[in-house]
Amino acid sequence: MGHVAPEAALGGPLALVREGDSITIDAGGGRELRMNISERELAARKASWKAPAPRYTSGVLAKYARLVSSSSRGAVTDA
Repeated sequence: MGHVAPEAALGGPLALVREGDSITIDAGGGRELRMNISERELAARKASWKAPAPRYTSGVLAKYARLVSSSSRGAVTDA
């Protein structure tokens, strides 16, 4: 479908998708990706969302996770 990083980990719309949700993908003229849930349900999900705990808290993988940019920008650790 496309590249969507790090949207879910930052609380973007992908973080709010749940198993069984209906999603519309229009890769043609509309170029749309839409979750088919009510605004009320979306707001409730946003209100209850919490960032996931880091998988690694020490070592090289923890350092990489803290410093890396989005893969859309090359996944580099430069500032």
